[in-house]
Amino acid sequence: IDATRALLASLTSLPRPPVSLLCASAIGYYGHRGAEPLTEASAPGTGFLAEVCRDWEQAAATAADFGTRVVHLRIGVVLARDGGLLGRLLTPFRFGLGGPVGHERQYLSWITIDDVVGAVRHILGSATLRGPVNLVAPEPATNAEFARTLADVLQRPALLRTPAFVLRLALGQMAAELILASARVVPTMLLQTGYAFRHPRLAEALRHLLRTPAHG
Repeated sequence: IDATRALLASLTSLPRPPVSLLCASAIGYYGHRGAEPLTEASAPGTGFLAEVCRDWEQAAATAADFGTRVVHLRIGVVLARDGGLLGRLLTPFRFGLGGPVGHERQYLSWITIDDVVGAVRHILGSATLRGPVNLVAPEPATNAEFARTLADVLQRPALLRTPAFVLRLALGQMAAELILASARVVPTMLLQTGYAFRHPRLAEALRHLLRTPAHG
């Protein structure tokens, strides 16, 4: 938040401030909301991450006072082969040691790295698009669905479950806000402005990222 304020103090002092400012935020803005569909118009949630995202967006929004178009990128769980959540899960799942985490019914709002880049390019080219934009795929998955789909793509079982209390013991508050929280986020603004997702469905997205052919 302080870094964003310092950056804006420099940018807005320029004779010609930037036309657009895209500021990274996150779907953590919505907090833990169960199965409630969440659009860009939904209210912020509660908790540390939700408060940080809210205050971060408020800091970036002041650039609009100087004529700069501001877009808040509320980024979901980014899937990429070599990092992030998927990178951490591949080894246990490949050894047949993967499975759902916590109560299994929490929603995971994901997006591939390809669509993050594609969505940013789309936003840069859409001059009228401003404010919050959810960077997530159109079909969020429950934790159980995600584990089952990943196991199916890898042709491995997904029988083991990590109980929520184990994660809380290991990670404390971050377990609740990063792993166990449920946010069923919908990319309303991207869909309304015509963005064509490269990977809208989870199974196809995982096969693309892992270069695994379809089977069955």
